Amino acid sequence: MATENPTDPDERFTPVTEALATRGWGVFPGFVPPHETEALASECRESWQCGCFRHAGVGQGDSLQFRPEVRNDKVLWLDPERVTPAQGRWLAVLEELRRAINHSLYLGLFEFEGHFALYPPGSFYRKHSDQFQAIGLRTVTAILYLNENWQPENGGQLRIYLDGDNTEPYVDVPPEAGTLVCFLSADYLHEVLPATRERMSVTGWFRRRE
Repeated sequence: MATENPTDPDERFTPVTEALATRGWGVFPGFVPPHETEALASECRESWQCGCFRHAGVGQGDSLQFRPEVRNDKVLWLDPERVTPAQGRWLAVLEELRRAINHSLYLGLFEFEGHFALYPPGSFYRKHSDQFQAIGLRTVTAILYLNENWQPENGGQLRIYLDGDNTEPYVDVPPEAGTLVCFLSADYLHEVLPATRERMSVTGWFRRRE
């Protein structure tokens, strides 16, 4: 069970909480140092090579469907009871971030759920919302990219739509290693554009209580 820290949060989280408070989204390059993203990327790639990943679905529970025309990435869910040291360090940072968001925005975030996401070359995820229609527990999306030496010609941008269902305006975020992206899950439709090389991230959500 998550507990709250009564002390003031680390200042490194201030840009994140301010971005969420003022516009509901933010992009933070270099949030995680290279040695940490390299460790996570290595684990992601090794798990992929050993066949631990599964096809990602659309929906939840009884409504879960596998629709490759909508998304064709692969995922490996993180198990909080069986994390590696690298995963544990990132989850510890996310726990501090959860407390900082609650301290500043009073969102009542209770826990984090997430997975490694791997997009083989050419894979994509069409425009979607991270919050399920019937269950609005996912509150803040948090994505950490793990891709070293990403070049513009590699594609694979995260496209965040800034005005509801409209196609414009939008912002494109390159999935560069160490970049953290956070946004209010219910407020922003987004998609993953096809890439020319393997694309990896740790993607997840801060949730409210059920």
